[in-house]
Amino acid sequence: MEFEASIKKNNIQSSRISIGERFAYGCGDLGCNIIYSAMSAFLLFYYTDYAGVSAAAVGSIMFISRLLDGFSDLAMGVIVDRTKSKYGKARPWILRMAVPFAIAAVLLFSVPANLGDTAKLVYVFITYNLVSTIIYTAINVPYATLNSLITQDQYERGVLSIFRMILATCGSLIINGLTLPLVEYFGNNASAWTKTFIVFGVASIIVFLITFVGTKERVVSSKKEKNEIVPFKVGIKALFKNKYWIQITLCLVCIFIVFSINGGSSVYYAKFILGDEKLFAPINMTSNISQIIAMFIMAPFIKKFGKRNVLISGSVILILSNIMFMVGGQSYFSIIFASIIKGIGNAGVGATMFAIVSDTIEYGEWKTGYRTEGLINSASSFGFKVGNGLGSAILGAILSIGGYIGSAAVQSDSALMAIKVCFIYLPIIITVLQIIIMSFYKLDKEYDNILEELNSNS
Repeated sequence: MEFEASIKKNNIQSSRISIGERFAYGCGDLGCNIIYSAMSAFLLFYYTDYAGVSAAAVGSIMFISRLLDGFSDLAMGVIVDRTKSKYGKARPWILRMAVPFAIAAVLLFSVPANLGDTAKLVYVFITYNLVSTIIYTAINVPYATLNSLITQDQYERGVLSIFRMILATCGSLIINGLTLPLVEYFGNNASAWTKTFIVFGVASIIVFLITFVGTKERVVSSKKEKNEIVPFKVGIKALFKNKYWIQITLCLVCIFIVFSINGGSSVYYAKFILGDEKLFAPINMTSNISQIIAMFIMAPFIKKFGKRNVLISGSVILILSNIMFMVGGQSYFSIIFASIIKGIGNAGVGATMFAIVSDTIEYGEWKTGYRTEGLINSASSFGFKVGNGLGSAILGAILSIGGYIGSAAVQSDSALMAIKVCFIYLPIIITVLQIIIMSFYKLDKEYDNILEELNSNS
């Protein structure tokens, strides 16, 4: 029995995922990011400047949607865990939701011009929640779960996450670089946004189909009698007995609070601290390109030092980059160099954070006897949505407390300090907190023994 378990363990850990499958897996986040990045970067701009919708009203709608997101994430996690098909648990949902995802994204950027103000808000509420709360959740939670179903090999999960984040960052670059030129090409009016997102929608369908066709689910519960439907209450109780899942979820909240605050304050920092809002583009472009390049060399570090140590190292580098922004002043060279360092730090964090979530699935199964890939990934998805929501709220609150006035050409000293707090100081504090949280994470050292024990009981 021990010999058979050892053979199973070695087969799982020695198996290597092909470059093609790694790429196919990464395409899933490229597809998600085509729409998610557009929502983050351009949706409010489209609503206010082209659709004529109140920014304050849109902000309220987005806040309500964050609350609804929590319920939809958990519900989708349960649905994934209960899915049984010839394609597995997660892949069927990627296939089913690819076309609805594209259609919903087009509807999002198609507010009818002939509607009254109230009717427009109703349309925005319905379409925004259709995309964010329902359809995005229905494709993103299964996609996040797919990593843990492709392999149990820690290193391979790390590599899959690297491909995921490389292609996700490419998606952001595509959206940031092509959206406004395409809108201009199609006429620079409200209907031009609809045409632009028809193009992006078709592209997202194609890359989602690459993920569906190019990946394979291999991992099943080690205990066949537990490979049945897990009651929701039992799954939730098992979730909160999983200390490593709690740690990485809290860490994800910190990570995405920082992403949201730092990213949202970037344009303010460029305009009012550096004195030129056009610096926003090179700062973000430099950071994204640096992150993509650094991602290609992350795998050996993950293999040698473990995901936890790479995440902590990336966090330390992010703190260093913020200090560089602090002391570099308005020197263009210093700003670009700090942006390069920031991208390297983001690579260390991005390459590991979701792969760590997948590793906690085996710990939870070993600890409680229940394997709930979908629920674990959905709850962590809720964690990063909470982080984004809190980050946006904190950013708005700090700017408001500082006395920031959007229409003012010159800001008060307190407003300038508020911008610096959001772009530099608060991200440093929260990043220190995520380092402290992850210092208690020991699963990298325990994982092999846990996997061996699970296989010995199968």
